[in-house]
Amino acid sequence: MPRTIDVTVAALIEHHERFLLVEERAGGQIVYNQPAGHLEPDESLLDAVVRETREETGYRFEPRYLLGVYLWRSEASDTTFLRVAFAGAFVPPASPARLDDGIIAVHWMSRNQLLGLRTQLRSPMVLRCIDDYLAGIRFPLDCLTHLDLAPAEDVRLA
Repeated sequence: MPRTIDVTVAALIEHHERFLLVEERAGGQIVYNQPAGHLEPDESLLDAVVRETREETGYRFEPRYLLGVYLWRSEASDTTFLRVAFAGAFVPPASPARLDDGIIAVHWMSRNQLLGLRTQLRSPMVLRCIDDYLAGIRFPLDCLTHLDLAPAEDVRLA
């Protein structure tokens, strides 16, 4: 049984059959991933994916679709990851962006290039998100609901 479940968000950004990826240091290795990161307390999933994309790439991201919800367990870290992935529009930074610690570079890569880097992908979710996107999977954003937590005395049982 995993010790923790980490909720993460990821942005799938495509332009001319290439995907925006970050090259980063994680767990002592250099890996490739979509712009992605952890959901912060009191943050919506949409706010988190916009923030993480800007922090890791400098790109402004506008989520337009929910791509999918992915559950994966890393045996190496004994952690289960719940990834909520989005597809959408982007605006590149006007000038070189200051990237998060650990980010080495930002790349545009084709699916075939990623296949050659399969052993360097941060997780199997990276390629799965791309495959789902290429298969045309898209869900409307209104299938997500962000409920603000109400004080206990305001909670009513239905």
